[in-house]
Amino acid sequence: MPRAKTGDAEIIREAKARFERCQAWESAWRERAKFDIKFANGDALNHYQWDSAVRNDRGGRPCLSYNQVRQHNLQVINDARQNKAQIKVSPTGGRASYEAAQIFAGIIRRIEYQSKAVDAYSTAIYHQVESGMGYCRVETGYVDEESFDLDLFVRRIADPFTVYLDPDAKDYDKADMNFAFVFDDRPRDRYEEEYGKEDSPAPATFDKTDGWNDKDHVRVAEYWRRNVRNAKIHRLDDGTVVRDDEIPDELRDQIEPRIEKTREVAEPEIEWFTIAGDSIIDRREWPGKYIPLVPFIGEETVIDNEMDRKGHTRSQIDAQRIYNYWASAAVEQVALQTKTPYVAVAEAVQGHEPQWTTANTKNWSVLIYNGFGEDGKTPIPPPQRTDPPQMASAYIQGMTLARQDLMSVTGQYQSELGMPGNERSGFAIQQRQRQGDTATYHYIDNQAKGIRQIGRILLDLIPKIYDVQRVVMTLGEDGSESKVVVAPDAPEAHQFVGQQPDGGAGEITQGQAQKETEDPDRPDPTVVFNPNVGAYDVEADVGPSYGTQRQEAANAFSQIMAQNPQAFQIVGDFWAKNSDFPGADELADRLKRGLPPPYKSGPDPQVLAITQKAQEVQQHASELLGKADQEIAGLKQQVAELQAANKDKTSELVIKDYAAETDRLKAVGQIDPMSLQLVVRQLVSDMLDQKLEPILYGHAQLQGELQARANPQPMNGEAAPTAASAPSPASSPI
Repeated sequence: MPRAKTGDAEIIREAKARFERCQAWESAWRERAKFDIKFANGDALNHYQWDSAVRNDRGGRPCLSYNQVRQHNLQVINDARQNKAQIKVSPTGGRASYEAAQIFAGIIRRIEYQSKAVDAYSTAIYHQVESGMGYCRVETGYVDEESFDLDLFVRRIADPFTVYLDPDAKDYDKADMNFAFVFDDRPRDRYEEEYGKEDSPAPATFDKTDGWNDKDHVRVAEYWRRNVRNAKIHRLDDGTVVRDDEIPDELRDQIEPRIEKTREVAEPEIEWFTIAGDSIIDRREWPGKYIPLVPFIGEETVIDNEMDRKGHTRSQIDAQRIYNYWASAAVEQVALQTKTPYVAVAEAVQGHEPQWTTANTKNWSVLIYNGFGEDGKTPIPPPQRTDPPQMASAYIQGMTLARQDLMSVTGQYQSELGMPGNERSGFAIQQRQRQGDTATYHYIDNQAKGIRQIGRILLDLIPKIYDVQRVVMTLGEDGSESKVVVAPDAPEAHQFVGQQPDGGAGEITQGQAQKETEDPDRPDPTVVFNPNVGAYDVEADVGPSYGTQRQEAANAFSQIMAQNPQAFQIVGDFWAKNSDFPGADELADRLKRGLPPPYKSGPDPQVLAITQKAQEVQQHASELLGKADQEIAGLKQQVAELQAANKDKTSELVIKDYAAETDRLKAVGQIDPMSLQLVVRQLVSDMLDQKLEPILYGHAQLQGELQARANPQPMNGEAAPTAASAPSPASSPI
């Protein structure tokens, strides 16, 4: 036993005070719940369905137990088992992804499988329906005896009366509770065998005992408590949120100017203690933010500050008692009636007494009697049997009414209990069954709330328990297994190893992937999963299990094929795939290969034919384009050669033209200037395609005006130049 620490006495006082509060809050329900459990399991030996005072008053009279409560309860319990809520994880933000949510759900399914969580759920549902309350819990443990890796487990709580929860918890699933207890009052000798006699707490004196430690037993209690630690968070100018206690001292001066908003948040811290008597024998810090005890509540009410919980049993008690009473009274009434002997006068059987006294034990072929009196003349009537005992109609009617009352208070009628009713059509039967399911659906819904809280606890714990890189198994909805690498330092919530950059702390490199692939215990392909990236939430989907869905699918396909045998070629592979007989999977593969072309998996045959034709046309077009490219290349080469040849010829023509023009100019230069002027005028006129005389005349006139302005009239009366003295078109330079 570890040494006591400072403050242990205060923790023990706090725990005992809280335990007394829980006892006071739940005492009324616990007494009633014990009665409900006994009544639901009443039979002919324990007589739990009969009040002890009534049995004593009846003395030796019949006290029969026709337990119909059990059948009504099992209808709800087994329906909940068949339609167990499935934990589904959905991404809610913070770089969360759908693929990572599926991995979370697969890990949770694997935890449920390895924990045999179905047993935990079934036990909780059983107590929920019978007494109004059942429990499950989540625990941590090592993967195996030689490992240091922790894993998670969902465990059953066989006795719900060993659990006490915070009376002030307001949530229906009690997720907000601040403390809880799981206790076990062990005999002192058994405690000393387990923990050692030297560590056994000394029994308290009788006048000071508080129920935790006395002469005969020691109370060993798990005490869970949640403390709240206040922390500051800051929002920076870029939208990043950081915790104040995570800011390095060397960066605080740089970050503080960027803080836009600050607020305080309450962070829960869970502590766990094991208290034995007056000592703390173990303690631990729980990594999650929830106390890992989950209730499955039937019905919970608080009336006049008194809490009560009810299961399906409570409402059936009086109707079952009435049924037992009428059945016992009917049996008693018949039993008190005489049997059916022969009635005869003494003279009729005189001399034949041995035969008549054994008529009820021996099979006499003839029963002889005296037909006449002693005088031989007086006739004697033959012996006759009396009427057999009959049950009073009042008792039969009372039993019938009691049975109807049981169905009325439960909402479960004959069709739900497997007995034929007045319904004839399938729709009417379904509606009657739906009515019964609706009447008891709150048990299924509360079961889903409990399983949803278990999912939230696991979702909160997975990043904290899987805190080192390792390979974990996931489980699909169909039971298929796969492996993923949990890498708490990976940059994304979900990715394949091929998307990882080489190197880097906490990253999976290509070399590591090769090693993992070569190892048969490693996943291939490697999927990297970081549970610390993103935010996720849990929902519980109520519905048939995967096996039940497969069975329903197989039945549906069987009905289709029975009504339409030709449909076997189309849906036969689906029928075989959802069947459970040996070789069903192989048969499904064979039937799938034999499907008609329009129903085979993959592209539609018509689409495939069109695609193939388009590919052929495209290939032919490519060939034509190739030939065209070759021809264009040849033509380009020919054009280049012609351009080179034309370039040489053009040079020769230019030279010849230049020589001819030179010769012409030489010839023109030898002509008279006036003749040359005429030739030039004619040449320009041909070039402009118009006569030059008007242009030359206008030019001469303009030139005259300019000369007049440049040479003003003389002041001494000299004659000014006249138009006649102006240059004539003939004297124009051209």
